[in-house]
Amino acid sequence: MKYITVERLVREFSLEVLAAEEHLNRKITQPRTHRPGLEFTGYFDYFPMEQIQILGKKEITYLHQLSHEERHRRIGNVVKYHPPCFIVTRGQEGLVYLKKFCSEEGIPLLRTKEKSSEFIDQLNIFLTKMLAPEITVHGVCMNVFGVGILIRGKSGIGKSETAHTLIGRGHRLIADDIVRLKKLSSQTILGTHNETNKEFLAVRSIGLLNVVRMYGRKAFQEETRVSLDIELTKWKDEDLNNELDIPQKYIEYLGVKIPHVEIQVQPGRDVAGLVEAAANNWYLQQEGYSALEEFYRRIELNRSE
Repeated sequence: MKYITVERLVREFSLEVLAAEEHLNRKITQPRTHRPGLEFTGYFDYFPMEQIQILGKKEITYLHQLSHEERHRRIGNVVKYHPPCFIVTRGQEGLVYLKKFCSEEGIPLLRTKEKSSEFIDQLNIFLTKMLAPEITVHGVCMNVFGVGILIRGKSGIGKSETAHTLIGRGHRLIADDIVRLKKLSSQTILGTHNETNKEFLAVRSIGLLNVVRMYGRKAFQEETRVSLDIELTKWKDEDLNNELDIPQKYIEYLGVKIPHVEIQVQPGRDVAGLVEAAANNWYLQQEGYSALEEFYRRIELNRSE
């Protein structure tokens, strides 16, 4: 099971550690957070104990208003489930009783000055990306005209060379050779690098290139939503290569369907230009436009005149 440590969370969001600093190696496995309001009132039927517990102004104000004995009981009932950590928002004070319980149970108590809603949104996005199911794919990931594209094909077909040409035309590299694909939702696949290959592009006969050093920051992007899968294949003379109506094909990654396009490669063919055309065509299709349907309408219009 994928996980991150509480320590990673502390570093990422510059959180203040109030208690149990020696237990920052505790694992976080769930990509969501929880505010234990109902649990403090005694209702535990659906308590997500494996999630990070966020204590906002409502929760802390409620605890402050309880008697010492009642507060002790309510907090004890929640702490005994040993969630990964507690995070207090808005920089709230008066947390001596929470520090005591968390220190005794070895549960990190953290604090941020951020507002609850804003912090929870940021944290949930971070957790979703970090804990998302993922696979690695051999290929190149690019962002072309704002469209995330995975370019695949057999070794030597020209994936990296095509990517280099696209970079020269102002598009952005995400990852070369090894592409990490993360499932963020039932409809969203995120493409990114594996840290080691960040900013690098390996081009045959030239070697390893750092695209940021060569072309500037605009040549690289950390991640992109993958909207189109393009496979480069060898040219096939026997194929009919001027079809007007090409049925939409799809490929699945982690259970998510991605539109798939095959581009045949031969010397002199502008493969990078075809990738750009595929990206623009995908975008127009999302807007509801079909060149084929417009073409047929023109034919019908000419027939009726």
